Formats: sequence, C-alpha cells, structure tokens
Amino acid sequence: MSKILTISPDKCLSCRSCELICSFNKTGEFNPRESAVNVLAYEEAAISVPVMCMQCEDPACMKVCPVGAISRDENGAVVSDPKKCIVCKMCISACPMGNISFSSNQRKIVKCNLCGGDPYCAKICPSGAIKYEDATTANISKKRVIAEKFKDLFAEVNN
Repeated sequence: MSKILTISPDKCLSCRSCELICSFNKTGEFNPRESAVNVLAYEEAAISVPVMCMQCEDPACMKVCPVGAISRDENGAVVSDPKKCIVCKMCISACPMGNISFSSNQRKIVKCNLCGGDPYCAKICPSGAIKYEDATTANISKKRVIAEKFKDLFAEVNN
C-alpha cells in the first residue's frame, strides 16, 4: 500500500512550524503566505487544524484543469505542472477543502506535492499532528471521519 498524510487536530499546538518549513522548502524563505499548508484556528471549537492537500482519491482539481496540468506522480501526490499550468485558478475553486492557493510572488499555483515522497511538515511537526504513514484501512477510515467532522465545522463557522 502507499503512504498518506494524516492529520490529528487534537494534537496540533498551532506552532505553525509546518507552514514555515513548507514555505522554506518551496521558496527558500520562511514565508507562510507561500506555504502549501495553513494552520487554521477555530476559536469556537478551541482547536487548530493544519490544512493541506490531502491527495484526494478522485481529485476535483484534476478534473477541472482545462490543460491537464494536474496529475498524480509516482508517490501518489496530486501535483501541478507549472510548465502546463495557465493559472486559470479553476483548481482553487474546485478544491472542496480549500487547500490550493495562488502565489502572487511566484505567479503560480501552490499545493502540496508531498515533498517528493518525504513531506517536511510531517518530519518537523513536534506533536505528531501531521504524519506521513503507510495507508491502512484504519487510518484511511480515520481520515474520512476527520474530514466529515471538519466539513461540518466549516459549514458551522461559515454560517
């Protein structure tokens, strides 16, 4: 089986180390605005959640890309090819979790590419809130349950 990113919001310390290492890995600068992961704080629920591309089984971003710039690589990551991308931003709109962004500095789409199969966010997370582990039936089920909870939480917060 392949590996997947798993998130445990109950373990997130809101230290934002994941944002910093991601931006540094992508741009050489510690700039959270250039990161493919964002830590969102939900005061009402008293939790923080690292939000990033969860490499969907059936990615909406890939379906809507008019030029085929989004594909799955050998590590299972859903990646954007900047040479093909026309920056129409349809993938940003299509992502159900809002995990794709646009870098105005680099003029390109920013999304998680699993750091080539060795995600820095998981390596540096001090609390284990982000893990990159072998996909099992149990952690895939846990991932789906957490996604459903946050889908409901997003709806609650936005109303």
